[in-house]
Amino acid sequence: MDELVKNLMEELNCDTAFTIPIFGGIPVAESVFVTWLIMAVVILLCAIFVRNLKVTNPGKGQLLLETAVSGIYSFFEDILGEKGKRFIPYLMSVGIYIGIANLIGILGFKPPTKDINVTASLAILSIILIELSGVLAKGGRGWLKSFAEPMVVILPINILEIFIRPLSLCMRLFGNVLGSFVIMELLKMVVPAILPEVFSCYFDIFDGLIQAYVFVFLTALFIKEAID
Repeated sequence: MDELVKNLMEELNCDTAFTIPIFGGIPVAESVFVTWLIMAVVILLCAIFVRNLKVTNPGKGQLLLETAVSGIYSFFEDILGEKGKRFIPYLMSVGIYIGIANLIGILGFKPPTKDINVTASLAILSIILIELSGVLAKGGRGWLKSFAEPMVVILPINILEIFIRPLSLCMRLFGNVLGSFVIMELLKMVVPAILPEVFSCYFDIFDGLIQAYVFVFLTALFIKEAID
């Protein structure tokens, strides 16, 4: 059990990847470095995929890419409706980032989502977008009045939701990533031979993608609720 606690603390510890030698040294956390790496890879892949696109006679690769993007776009459009279409690029970007961040552990990197600062930042960004969508859809006065709907007596609860929603998004993502690590360590202690490898595939791939889906799906639902 002491070994489990030790490994858990190592996973929770956010090490410094390197220090930028300016202003007395700016430490760059490992989660930030891996995030930069993910951004660089995504930008590079976008540059590769969108080059040589054709309006007529597109190739199989272009058709596959367009089908995937159109499918994801339609999924969010069905949730958000016409008024929420402007927020789809953000949801797609966050979903791609969280998905890759959860999968990058397969390559030996520590997933950024194991850093609670990363999940908290994603949750705060999402809640700002959610409240901003309400302001844009209803106007400042209408947004303020919505806190007293359907009756004034639940005004404190509606205000409390502003803080509960980012907390739930943050802890759900962070907790599931952390929980999968704890389960894997327990399995290694009980059956260290083959079974942990099977569950590792589940937690590293399937569960990681599920958590990305849940995060953006809930964010989309909250935006839909805010703009209606």
